[in-house]
Amino acid sequence: MLKNSKLIEPARLWTAIFMLVAILLIIVFHHPLLMWAVLGVAFMIGFYESYKLYNQTTPSSTFLAFALLIWLSLYILESPVGVFVILVILGAFQSYTKKGEIKQMLPFIYPTIPFIFLYLLYLEDSINAIIWLIVIVGLTDSFAYFGGRILGNKLFANSAFCPTSPNKTKEGVLVGIGIATLVGSLVGLGVCGFFTSLVLTLIVSFTSVFGDLYESYLKRQAGVKDSGAILPGHGGILDRLDGYFFAVIVLYTLLRIVKL
Repeated sequence: MLKNSKLIEPARLWTAIFMLVAILLIIVFHHPLLMWAVLGVAFMIGFYESYKLYNQTTPSSTFLAFALLIWLSLYILESPVGVFVILVILGAFQSYTKKGEIKQMLPFIYPTIPFIFLYLLYLEDSINAIIWLIVIVGLTDSFAYFGGRILGNKLFANSAFCPTSPNKTKEGVLVGIGIATLVGSLVGLGVCGFFTSLVLTLIVSFTSVFGDLYESYLKRQAGVKDSGAILPGHGGILDRLDGYFFAVIVLYTLLRIVKL
């Protein structure tokens, strides 16, 4: 049985409260410019963290400038097309100079593309879709954590190919997905019908678990516990948003399909 004598650390709790208040304020006063700015700050920090995880070194000012250029182009164009063009140009630049390695380009995929989808989800499906996503991933992660601490004794993924943290258990994941599906299906009614909301919530909840696993894999490869230290008790931006990165791509894509 996993140790469960201490369910949550004080620093983690206070940071969670701060983030909750910040999220509520953003939801209440939401505006495309505000959402773009908030996500932009998170993106630049996340890009920095991602580059360090992939390359185990800090990004140069050139790469940070490229990341900023991508985010600025997203606000101007409000479309992924221009951003993907810039990504192609970056790839061509790397090939032409023959100085870079593929790892230097990976942060332009993760977390850049998920952040783009987060902004587009807001623009195309309203703040209700963002609230829906937050509820799905938040409940999945939180109840998987507590469920694993209280009930779990079987690791969710325990192999050399896909190792996981000791708190990510099969029992915890099932609890997290179950609670998230029940509550998220109701929240999703602000975006689509009940049956569609139920199916999409279940899929997105399940997908978010693998976003967490991928982030754990990156940190294990880099030999670090957290992607950063900007959020006491939670680590970095990537540590807090990892589940959202996979989930938002799936939710955005599925919504485009059901709305055809």
